[in-house]
Amino acid sequence: MPPTTRREVLAHMGSSALTLMVGQSSPKTDPLARPPLEAIALHRLAFGPRPGEVEALKLIGLEKWVQQQVKPTADDPEVDKRLAELKLEISYEHEGKKVEEQRPLTRLNATREQLWKLAAEGTPYEEKVRCVYEVMAATYLRAVYSKWQLREVLVDFWHNHFNVNMWADDDAVRILFPLYDREVIRKHCFGNFRQFLEAVATSGPMLVYLNNSRSKASPANENYARELFELHTMGAPNYLNHLYNKWREVPGATEGKAQGYIDQDVYEAARAFTGWTLANGAWTERDDSRFPNTGEFHYYEPWHDNYQKRVLGVEFEPNQPPMADGRKVLDLVANHAGTARFVCGKLIRRLVGDEVPTSLLDRAVKVWMANHSSTDQIGQVVATIATSPEFAATWGQKIKRPMEVAASFIRGTGMEFTPNLGMFWLMSSMGQRTFSYPFPTGHPDTRDYWLGTFNWIQRWNLPGGLMWEGSKMLKPEPPKVPQDANSWETAARAIVLEMLGYSLPVPVMTGLLAMFREGRDQDAFDPNDQDLHWRIRRLQMAVAMTPEFHAR
Repeated sequence: MPPTTRREVLAHMGSSALTLMVGQSSPKTDPLARPPLEAIALHRLAFGPRPGEVEALKLIGLEKWVQQQVKPTADDPEVDKRLAELKLEISYEHEGKKVEEQRPLTRLNATREQLWKLAAEGTPYEEKVRCVYEVMAATYLRAVYSKWQLREVLVDFWHNHFNVNMWADDDAVRILFPLYDREVIRKHCFGNFRQFLEAVATSGPMLVYLNNSRSKASPANENYARELFELHTMGAPNYLNHLYNKWREVPGATEGKAQGYIDQDVYEAARAFTGWTLANGAWTERDDSRFPNTGEFHYYEPWHDNYQKRVLGVEFEPNQPPMADGRKVLDLVANHAGTARFVCGKLIRRLVGDEVPTSLLDRAVKVWMANHSSTDQIGQVVATIATSPEFAATWGQKIKRPMEVAASFIRGTGMEFTPNLGMFWLMSSMGQRTFSYPFPTGHPDTRDYWLGTFNWIQRWNLPGGLMWEGSKMLKPEPPKVPQDANSWETAARAIVLEMLGYSLPVPVMTGLLAMFREGRDQDAFDPNDQDLHWRIRRLQMAVAMTPEFHAR
């Protein structure tokens, strides 16, 4: 199949393509160019539509579909089958022994006990990092094939919100990562935020990544406590140290209802989490003994600061029961109005647009606060956002992340996909570092981070990178000719509809059609034409290079 380059696309689309690239609309647009609500939903609440899914969603209705999606079950047979069949390469040499094999995913659903055996001295590094690679492969595969698409979108969101870098300086992050993905992020992605916070706080990867596993009284390590306030709950908008230096000065603090937090709250919260550590077999100087060596969360009382504390204006009595101080901090931040506004704002920014509509934010916060004890608190908030008028009215205000571009291309074309580590490096080259963003903030979630000259070039090259034979990710099977296609135009329009769920502006469609039938007479369409298959693939690649394909 001849390569399709951005130069070819631009040449056929003409100047209208350049106009669209900078986000301006064409003065003459196709009447079908505005996506139907169902297409908008599948580009935002899923990783793009598969052929026929827009029509299927119209039949069921968006509200009912969302309600089903926020209550996923274990039923996902296509994913289960593909994960069971998937093999991932592992290659290394250790102590004179060479390992080079295609191995099934043995770590993805392993127990803690099975995973922690990898912590034994002498275990090759490649066997440890394999734990994360398997989660990566499963993540890419689920994005393409899972019927619970909204869960996959939310799992991606929460992994970013509670970011852990797989390259951290402790093997526990890598070894226990399948549990972090399975028992923390996936289990709680639609659940109760307070329960979610404690699951994160007591998880091995987070304990190690933000140094709380080594935090002891006098002085406590403040890394986790600071990110708990600044990134996980109340956020930078509620940091008031630029206004107040003492806790009593913060509005509401003397009544135990501080409107925001200052550094003193971080320091005190850090003391509350001392002794929250990991059972990693470490020697403890306090009593000349060792921790259990199980990889589980471990509360070590001799490290805990038992003196009185004050967080957000609330007094903590001294000598509380084990873990009570830390849990009280989690209660305070989880139920704070500032947390509701910050986290709901992030969810809206992810699912709707970079500019968060105040009207929608107010409604989402109201649902969040009213359901602070509900087991499906997050699910109710997500449903509120996804079925709002603002959701449908803000099309094109978001840009797809690289993984969304890749998954939506594969889903829209129907090509057979087998993930491998090449996908990880392909995503990294485009700026999306799966489970390896180097800062606790996670990736930025605004379009300016994902756009720019270099990023556009990488996006244009992505379809070719996926379809390159050497990538071994997509099977080069001949594509299906759309049913009822009886002309170049009907075939081209059907292919665009399969990939996007809606038509494209007239000038763009005209350019694509010219490319599709290049060198052939307008009336010479033959569905059995020998070279029609590569023309379809070439057209699909060109569609993936249009600005509309990258919009959310």
